[in-house]
Parts: sequence; structure tokens; C-alpha cells
Amino acid sequence: MNDTGTLDEAYGRLHTTGPEFDGWLSNHGPMAVESMVRHGYGREVHRWLDTYVGRLDELPRGSSPIEAGEWREALGDPRRLGDWLAYFDRELREQPWRAVLGTWWPRLLPGIAAGATHGVIRTGHAIHALLRQEDETRLAELGQALGYWAARWQAIAGFEALSGTGGSERVMTGSGTPGIDAPSSTGASERATAGFDAPSGTAGPERAFAGVPRVPDQSAGINHRLEQLGELAGWRSSLAALKPAADPEQARAYLTELADAATLRYATHAHGNAVMLVHTATAPTAVLRALPALPAEMWVAGLNAAWAAGAAVTAAYAPDQPVPRQDLPAVPGAAEEVFELAVRHGDEHVIKLADTALDVHRRTGDPDALAAVVRATGLIKPLR
Repeated sequence: MNDTGTLDEAYGRLHTTGPEFDGWLSNHGPMAVESMVRHGYGREVHRWLDTYVGRLDELPRGSSPIEAGEWREALGDPRRLGDWLAYFDRELREQPWRAVLGTWWPRLLPGIAAGATHGVIRTGHAIHALLRQEDETRLAELGQALGYWAARWQAIAGFEALSGTGGSERVMTGSGTPGIDAPSSTGASERATAGFDAPSGTAGPERAFAGVPRVPDQSAGINHRLEQLGELAGWRSSLAALKPAADPEQARAYLTELADAATLRYATHAHGNAVMLVHTATAPTAVLRALPALPAEMWVAGLNAAWAAGAAVTAAYAPDQPVPRQDLPAVPGAAEEVFELAVRHGDEHVIKLADTALDVHRRTGDPDALAAVVRATGLIKPLR
């Protein structure tokens, strides 16, 4: 597919804006336009941006440069967002982007909840674009994605760091496999450059999602809900229930199953929170799309993190009961019409879900993947 420069033009417009607006809401523009261009809707991109960018804030400025040996103290500190953006801009000008990604993916992955998973999702879209074409604008987009992820780094209860001994921590590149040694410190960085306890169960993704308990207090936003996971009965056992991957290729296969199951589940569970539950599908899809740019020994950890993210959002927002399948909306005759429907609707979450759902439908042929998008258009307010 030839995007005739539309994506780079769109990135250029968006890179004058910050990764967040209204205090903490994620800027979805780069993710939505990447999806639109890739699906052949480049002609709609600038018109869509004309409506969307008015809500965004200016690009934040840095105040204190982050040095190579000082990143742990700044990790997970949203006040340093401008500093993180400047740091990755510099890193990607000085090093090959795959080298930067290889260093930072295992550091950032334990904080996959960053920005309600938008750190990893934006990174996945940026990698997807770079794998098609490398240029300065797309490298800048990867830098903004990684900087946002680092500033909003947030761990998920139940996937704590595995601390080493002798004043160091281990980067876990797979299922309990030690990688890079790094000095330990305090706060969020104690859990950085560390790995996840791998799942140890027998359940496939569909059954594993069904076994995730709901947080008791669903009266506030995502941070309040995620804070409840540590004390939630059945949470840790539900995380362990997923079948583990034995090697990188199995991890890729299981990630595909995870994205498929989350998308199909959305069709019947979206009413819990139609916006937030989109991320149960788009976060594992982002990790899946990043795999070709990552060393294979990092793929298992990617699966484990994606499962933790999907399970956490499920626990935070899943409804008490699904809708009956006979109540699902009718779907268009052609899958491509679903993406057109999403673009006409205009909401950025609907567009991102449609992007993932078309992948799922191509793999599975299941019409519920398309029904998920149609249902989202009925539950989420259109872009105006």
C-alpha cells in the first residue's frame, strides 16, 4: 500500500501536540491516522484531524534532561513527560531504532498499564508504520510513543518485579530467563527492568478472560479500579490460569489467540464500558505487531504482559453479564464496510477497534469480530 506521504503529513501535524490533553487523556490521533492510512482511507485523514486536533494540548517542553544513568528516577513520573520526549528524540537520532527498542522494551513492558495501556498501543502503531517505511517523521513518532510510555509507566498488581541479589535486578526477557543486570533503586523503578511471573495454567484466552473477577468498586476511573487489584479475591489465580508459552513461536501464536478472544468477547461485553474495553483487544494487538522488530527472546514476556493488561482492564470494566448473542447487531456483508463505518463514525476508539477486528476476522472468519465494531458505533458517541 502506498500512502503517498499522507501518514507523514498527519504525523507532522500531530507532533506539535502533546501525548495527553485535559490533564491525562491520551492523544489517539497518531494511532487512528496510522490505521486509516493503512486501510486505504488516507483521503479522510486530514478532514478527520481538522475535527480532532482542536481538543489537543501543545507539545510539553522539557525542564531537566534525563541522562543515561538517571532514567530510573524519572520512570513513571508524568511531570517529566517533556523530558522523556526529548530523551527519546535524542536516542533515536543517535542510534538505530531497533537498538533503542531492544533496550527499552524490557524496561517499559512491566509498566504496560501506562496511560490505560495507550503507551504500548501507540508504540505498536509506530512500529507497524516503521516496518513499512523508515523515515525521520516515523522515527519521531516512535520517540513520542516511547516517551509517553516511560512518563506514565504503571505496573499491574500481581506482576511485581523479580528482584535479584547483590543490589541488582534482572531484566526478564522470557519466562524466568535473566537478561540485563541493572542497579536497583526505589519507587516505580524497582519494578522496571524486571519480568513477570509467567502464567502456569491450562486455560486458553477465552476461558481465562471468563475467569477474571471484577473489582468491587466501579465508581471512578481506571487508576482507582487498578488499585483494587492487589486485594481482589481471585485476581492472582486468574492471572496464573492462562496456559504459558514454551517458546517464542508459541508466544506469537498465543498472542494472536489473545487478541482474537478479546475482540470477540467485546461484542457481548462492551456495555461494561465501550471505550475502555476496546483496550483489551488493542493492547495485545500492539504487542503482537511489535514482535517482528524485537529479539525473539522477548516475545514470551510480551505475551505475559499483554495478558496482564487485558485481564486488568477486564477486571476494571467488565459487566456483570454479557448480552445474549441473539441481540448482537447485524453486520455488513463485506468486512471492509466495517472499517468504512468506523471512519464515518469518527471516534478514535472505534477506528482502532475496527483495525484490530479486521485482523481478527481475517484470521478466524468469525462475524462476531465485525459485530464488535458495529456494537461500538452504537455505544460510543461519534466524533463531532
